[in-house]
Amino acid sequence: MSRAKPQFVNAHLNQLHPTQITVGKAEVALKRKEWSELGKKARSSALADHWFPSIMGPEGRHYIVDHHHFGLALLEEEVKTVSLMVLKDLSWLLPANFWHVMDHHQWVHPYDADGRRRDFDTVPKHLTQLQDDPYRSLAGELRRAGGFSKDVTPFSEFLWADFFRSRIDSERLAQDFTKSLAKAMKLARSQEARYLPGWSGVIAAS
Repeated sequence: MSRAKPQFVNAHLNQLHPTQITVGKAEVALKRKEWSELGKKARSSALADHWFPSIMGPEGRHYIVDHHHFGLALLEEEVKTVSLMVLKDLSWLLPANFWHVMDHHQWVHPYDADGRRRDFDTVPKHLTQLQDDPYRSLAGELRRAGGFSKDVTPFSEFLWADFFRSRIDSERLAQDFTKSLAKAMKLARSQEARYLPGWSGVIAAS
């Protein structure tokens, strides 16, 4: 049996629903800066080439399952419309069943800024309600610095964020991001981190 092909649609950015509770606000700020440096033509091209993967949920709402940081950055930059790639139509499901199916496919990440799993009803209904998780910002910056490779594992940066959450003090992270990044780089290459997606350390000899 062949799978249904994704649909491509346009949608109002301020009506999209998140599928996670947090983002790294420092990463959102970086994406805003990058956007502000683009000219009008480059912005139009960037929007034309970017598709937000989404699921059609109850009452026809669109739930994006990736690129939350970019979406929030665009919203803060007053972008009105974006393109969606609808992976699956689950609009016919009751809300409780919808979230269980989303969880089964790893299309939702209901974890708060302390890394604790929460009920599905705590997932924000709007991108502007996403909470800040500084450890997610740390993980994003570490990946850009080469600390680990980009990986297709869903919400992989959050796995790295949780790894650092118990190893780098939150006050230190808030006060000195640069030193925290240096420590994170050492931790990322350690054997402790070898289970994480995109790990680029050296496998220890047995």
